[in-house]
Amino acid sequence: MDAATAMFPLGSVLFPYMPLPLRIFEERYRIMLGTVLDDEEPAFGVVLIERGFEAGGGDHRFGIGTLARLTHVAAGADDVHVVARGAERFEVEEWLPDDPYPRAKVRPVPDLTWNEALTPLRAEAERTVRRVLARAAEYSETTWPADVELSEDPVESSWQLAAIAPLGDLDQLRLLRSPTMGGLLAGLIDLTLAAEPVLTAGSADRSFEEELDALSRAVAAETRDEPADGDEGPADAQDDETGDERGDDTAPPRA
Repeated sequence: MDAATAMFPLGSVLFPYMPLPLRIFEERYRIMLGTVLDDEEPAFGVVLIERGFEAGGGDHRFGIGTLARLTHVAAGADDVHVVARGAERFEVEEWLPDDPYPRAKVRPVPDLTWNEALTPLRAEAERTVRRVLARAAEYSETTWPADVELSEDPVESSWQLAAIAPLGDLDQLRLLRSPTMGGLLAGLIDLTLAAEPVLTAGSADRSFEEELDALSRAVAAETRDEPADGDEGPADAQDDETGDERGDDTAPPRA
């Protein structure tokens, strides 16, 4: 990586091997894009914004990110659409002035290595993520479907699992910091299981409401059907004009 790397702070985490579609409309990032396209391998760094917004500048950023390598660029009338792919991770050593676009001095983070002994753990991580994704989809819209296809490469698919798991940005950032593949997979399982009750809380709320409604209906029915102590039953109604008693066959039906 260069001593000064072009940076694109975003409101989301980019993982290695994951696609990143972007619509570039700010002048500073159009300048950045023109600069990096002159490189033999056009790329820029992506970090999560800690405080602030993507547009306008003045944001505070986390210090770990992922290099995004450009794969496609299409110019529009007022913007540029690009597609990049997550590559190596890095840590920010020093932020440079945003002149004219964000830049930083960074150092690479070692790639995670695969060990066949991790195969059962990776399989458990995939089962957990897919199951929780399927359950979460029952109560709200999810970014990724539970049956999304993953790479056959174990390292690539492990990062893909971290990316599709229904987790918040800070949990994803924690996974991005993983120093080992085993730590990534174990952390992914733990964080996904911890998120499951929140993602599926709607089921418990609806069950409680349904049970409360059923209980209310039962109490109301008992109140109507059971006479109070000392009463034999509902008194016969009497016609005000004739004084004749109306029998049970003319009484209005009960709900």
